[in-house]
Amino acid sequence: MGLTEPKVVSGPSGYILEDVPHLSDYIPDLPTYHNPLQDNPAYSVVKQYFVHVDDTVPQKVVVHKDSPRGTHFRRAGPRQKVYFESDEVQAAIVTCGGLCPGLNTVIRELVCGLHHMYGVTRVLGIEGGYKGFYSRNTIALTPSSVNGIHKRGGTILGTSRGGHDTNKIVDSIQDRGINQVYIIGGDGTQKGASVIFEEVRRRGLKCSVVGIPKTIDNDIPIIDKSFGFDTAVEEAQRAINAAHVEAESVENGIGVVKLMGRDSGFIAMYATLASRDVDCCLIPESPFYLEGPGGLYEYIEERLKENGHMVIVIAEGAGQELLSASMQSDKKKDASGNKVLLDVGLWISQNIKDYFAREKTLAITLKYIDPTYMIRAVPSNASDNVYCTLLAQSAVHGAMAGYTGYTSGLVNGRQTYIPFYRITERRNNVVITDRMWARLLSSTNQPSFIDVEVSNEDENGKNPLDQLADGHCLEDTLVDENGSISTAIAC
Repeated sequence: MGLTEPKVVSGPSGYILEDVPHLSDYIPDLPTYHNPLQDNPAYSVVKQYFVHVDDTVPQKVVVHKDSPRGTHFRRAGPRQKVYFESDEVQAAIVTCGGLCPGLNTVIRELVCGLHHMYGVTRVLGIEGGYKGFYSRNTIALTPSSVNGIHKRGGTILGTSRGGHDTNKIVDSIQDRGINQVYIIGGDGTQKGASVIFEEVRRRGLKCSVVGIPKTIDNDIPIIDKSFGFDTAVEEAQRAINAAHVEAESVENGIGVVKLMGRDSGFIAMYATLASRDVDCCLIPESPFYLEGPGGLYEYIEERLKENGHMVIVIAEGAGQELLSASMQSDKKKDASGNKVLLDVGLWISQNIKDYFAREKTLAITLKYIDPTYMIRAVPSNASDNVYCTLLAQSAVHGAMAGYTGYTSGLVNGRQTYIPFYRITERRNNVVITDRMWARLLSSTNQPSFIDVEVSNEDENGKNPLDQLADGHCLEDTLVDENGSISTAIAC
């Protein structure tokens, strides 16, 4: 099955619109209908409530006076004409992958948005992730049944990894008469949503397939941030504070906190910056070493002699390459295809203990805290609740307007519709030549653990640090040692 050709519209002065698919692209002569919001008293006071057809949002905000206009995405929001009548809509909502604060809020706002804004009364909840489509596990969702779920952690629909059988899923969509599918999940889930869209399109079904990006690690590209991230950083403060209290209460105390971050260290970085009690932050993007001058052991010894205690924050994906070959689990993967990681927090804690026991330079007391599942399971905070509402309502507006094959996301502070292929093309990573990482190093006073001469030039001979010298926030593409491409906004 071939992939849909990207819809790219070019304009003057280097303007590029990476548009999203529309039902009318493959179903001719679709009728349009009056948008019920025009008669909704709640929106009667809003001037120019409907989004103009030409409204777009730039991917990059800070440019030079001679820069081209650059890449844009279609702005999210309600349209004057819709492609579904309220009583014909049969919507389905599914949550996939790991837990994340805000899942229930998104479910609630999808149901309430469909009902209160567009008069949609038939909404199904697919239980247990993708496999719920073909194992016939569904529940009816109404505004009254989801009224208070945003105050609870987890997802009322349940979730799972894997279980993606495209034909079975689309067969179920077709058999049940579902014509709007809202899929909440991370990059793997969004890839699955893209395949579902392609099959729906191939069969010529009038069905909008919409993604809502969910990843507590904040590793989905293009969007400003993912929902649940603010809550995770806030909740991580509790663990860091506990580690700090334990460490400073004893002589030569060390507190080690492991936070989420399989491939991207955003939670560890932002939690460290917010806390100001952390002496060392270790993330997957920044390799470190233990022994020798400038190594972690030497730094720990220096900090203990200076302050009498220290706190180390480590992301779960950091330091995996340091684990011995006999312990490494490269070939083991979970149902989503992610490599199964070993507990680097326990490993590094034991290694620190062994080092000081062997060297006999200092008698240390080390406490290890892993708050991972406590953080994932909490309800979202106020900031994330608002964000979840915007994501859900934007997704609903787009589906009703006939758009499909897109993810609803925040870009430069505006809600947009982003084509699936842009969301799934790569992961968002911390760029260690970015100002934000420099701020962290300044905050903790830790060594960078990298050779500055090596890091100053990428594969193309460019100096990523040059982008920081002119005081602008610039987008830069970096290629790491494995050939992975990452784009970052350096501010």
